[in-house]
This record gives sequence, C-alpha cells and structure tokens, in this order.
Amino acid sequence: MCKKLTLLPVLLFCFLAHSQLEKDKALHFLGGNLYGLAGAGIAKQISKGNRFWTFAGAVGGSALIGLGKEAIDSGKGGSGWDNEDLLATVLGGLTVGVTIDLFTNHERQKKTICCQAKTKCAILSIT
Repeated sequence: MCKKLTLLPVLLFCFLAHSQLEKDKALHFLGGNLYGLAGAGIAKQISKGNRFWTFAGAVGGSALIGLGKEAIDSGKGGSGWDNEDLLATVLGGLTVGVTIDLFTNHERQKKTICCQAKTKCAILSIT
C-alpha cells in the first residue's frame, strides 16, 4: 500500500512535467536518442569498445544530426534556427551515451585485455 501511495505523486509529477514540454522538443530528444545510439554503435566498433569514443560517438552523432536539422530549418521556408531544439537533440545523445556507459560491463573488458596481454607475453617468451 505504501508503494502505491509513493507511486501516485511520482506519476502525477511526471504527467505535469510532460505537459510542460513542447511536442517538438520531445521529438528532437527522441531523434537525438536514435542517432546517438547509431553513433555510439559505430564508434564502439571502430574503437574496439573504448569507453571514451563510444560516448563521443553518441554525443557526436546526435550533435551532427541536430546541426543538420537546424541548418535545414534555417533555410528558405523553414521555421528558423532554434537553439533549444539543438539542445534537446544533443541531450538525447548524451542520455544514450551515459546509459550505454552505465550498462556496459567494463570488468569483463579489462579481463579480456589482460588475458590477451598475458597470451602475447607467453608467446613472446616461448619464441
């Protein structure tokens, strides 16, 4: 019963906070999430799982698509440049980058690197 009473104010707050956002900003945030995920995936493959480059790929991917979208909007017949839209897009990518970093098992990666280093050392000492 106590959990239900605690959940009610949280849901009410989320509903009120959601109603304060413009739909356009929410779509920019979602677009930043998607392109940030793509950028992080590409960067992770290229850098072989490096944490920094995976995060940079997420933020960079969302920033790149945000800048492109705002450049198109600022052209003839567009709605004009909007820094808040760009910020919402980049925050989407930032959110994906932090989430990927939090849920990636970094201990397993360290052990794999150590095992590979020991194997190379063992091979070098045999030859």
